[in-house]
Amino acid sequence: MANKRETHSCNNQVDTFAEALATARQMQQNWLTYGVDFVNFYVEDVDGDWLETWGHDEILGNSQFDAIKEFLVSNDSVAVKVRQHLGERSLFDFAVNLEESWRITETNDRLSAVINLLAGEENSIDTDDDIRLLDLANTLVVKLADIL
Repeated sequence: MANKRETHSCNNQVDTFAEALATARQMQQNWLTYGVDFVNFYVEDVDGDWLETWGHDEILGNSQFDAIKEFLVSNDSVAVKVRQHLGERSLFDFAVNLEESWRITETNDRLSAVINLLAGEENSIDTDDDIRLLDLANTLVVKLADIL
């Protein structure tokens, strides 16, 4: 019984591999026949701006990211404190990184990620700054939890 399952599984894998190999050979033949124009067979909008906009849909079509951006530019007291804390640092880059850190499911790990984002590259922070940074990170996480 086990041998029949293994044989069936191997046959399926061989069939899948044979199909992939046939597709690759057809693609190679199209390349040899049509040159660079073979891409037209495999890419819908080959002359469009797909290369320049690669990955934008992941960022720009993200409602969570949009909500974070809107919050960070709002007049909310926490958002104002975050902007003041960031100073000259890019608010957009901060929003991108904040959205990525929001994907972390563990609450303590998410808070640590937000603290690191707020701290930036400043490794030498005194105790008063540590307390303010922790307080700001906590209020930001709570505020975002309400929004998102």
